[in-house]
Amino acid sequence: MFKIGELIKITHGGRCGSGKDALVRGISIDSRTIRTGDLFIAIRGERFDGHDFLAEAVKKKAAGVIVEERIDKSVKVPIIKVKDTTRALADIAAYHREKFNIPVVGITGSNGKTTIKDMVAWILEKKFKVLKNPGTQNNQIGLPMALLKLNKNFDIAVLEMGTNHFGEIGYLARTAKPNIGIINNIGPAHLEFLKNLAGVYREKYSLIKNLAFPSIAILNLDDRFLKRNIPGKDKFVIGFGVKHNADYRASGIKRMNNGIEFLVNSRYAIRLKSAGFDNIYNALSAISVARLLGMEYNIIAERLEDFQFPAGRLTFIKKDKINFIDDTYNSNPASLGQALDTLHNIKTKGRKIFIMGDMLELGRNTENIHRLAGRGIARIADVLITVGSLTRLAAQEANKAGLDINSIFNCDSCEEAKTLLFSRIIPDKDDIILVKGSRLMQMEQIIR
Repeated sequence: MFKIGELIKITHGGRCGSGKDALVRGISIDSRTIRTGDLFIAIRGERFDGHDFLAEAVKKKAAGVIVEERIDKSVKVPIIKVKDTTRALADIAAYHREKFNIPVVGITGSNGKTTIKDMVAWILEKKFKVLKNPGTQNNQIGLPMALLKLNKNFDIAVLEMGTNHFGEIGYLARTAKPNIGIINNIGPAHLEFLKNLAGVYREKYSLIKNLAFPSIAILNLDDRFLKRNIPGKDKFVIGFGVKHNADYRASGIKRMNNGIEFLVNSRYAIRLKSAGFDNIYNALSAISVARLLGMEYNIIAERLEDFQFPAGRLTFIKKDKINFIDDTYNSNPASLGQALDTLHNIKTKGRKIFIMGDMLELGRNTENIHRLAGRGIARIADVLITVGSLTRLAAQEANKAGLDINSIFNCDSCEEAKTLLFSRIIPDKDDIILVKGSRLMQMEQIIR
């Protein structure tokens, strides 16, 4: 709960309006779900402007509103005017977070953030009450809204942090004040804005720079950027990996069509319901947190074996006796390589069919990245179906690298690809179909 005067100080806002002060029972940014006694913050978004819904918020008996624009002072609720309502939301969330002396885990990286967040929470929930941001709500809106749900019942918060512009991870870290920070990897994602891998590293590493005491950094030591930039003595570092010595190292890896097995530190057996090699790293980072917080290996192993991977992330799906690998959540060069590696290592009597959507936000090297992908596809896939203009470049390169032109099909939409798949390719029970593309391509429509 907040007082109006308290919120004015937190947001550095100005008071206007003629309403009487009331106790604020919650924070809302959606007039459709606002409850009596909530404070409504008028956020400006890409598709909606919260200022257009102030009348609805007042009608639903909001305790007050935070705005950027001057509005009718006759409105019968307290009005707080600020320069930036999104910033005000973060300031309120940061203030609220300071009330709780609990471990807060911040998670970032180019790939695997949501899986790690869900893994960490799933393991810890055996022993603790855990708050996490739902789904992929990891930006300047989703993360503060998750933090505002903190109350005395929670023991730990586990928060995923996403970015596609410089400064965003630092902003989120200063809001959440995590004392444990995980960076899983540095890969070529969002290069349109982060320019190159060095830019990606600089942006992701701002999580570590902004850790609160006791400042524990959990890092993938197989990643070349993270390995050569270990934090100084002001941070306590825990390393994980497969290729190099680390505090938590995987070995004895066995891959199967329905999952993967490995040993941690040559001793503790872990089984996952995913054949994606990258999920070993995801699991190791989760194990690092769980061990840090006092959980035993046998409990960790049991929880990981039961863990259900988030939809669209190298998930095995069988529909009408057809085998799909659903990796439709997003795509960039690193995650594409992991998906193709998974497809390559699966044993099947049938064909390996890859339905590929465009990779977006890759900057000036976009076309070359797609061409390079085509060469790798030619070595692994028996059939390639592309969706979008950029993947046609991958198709051309795959053909040059040896994939039969009669096994390559270019489509303009997911619907066209789906029709093609079932009318011309006609998969059977022994075929494996990998479906992958950037989020905006909505490749999941093919599987649905």
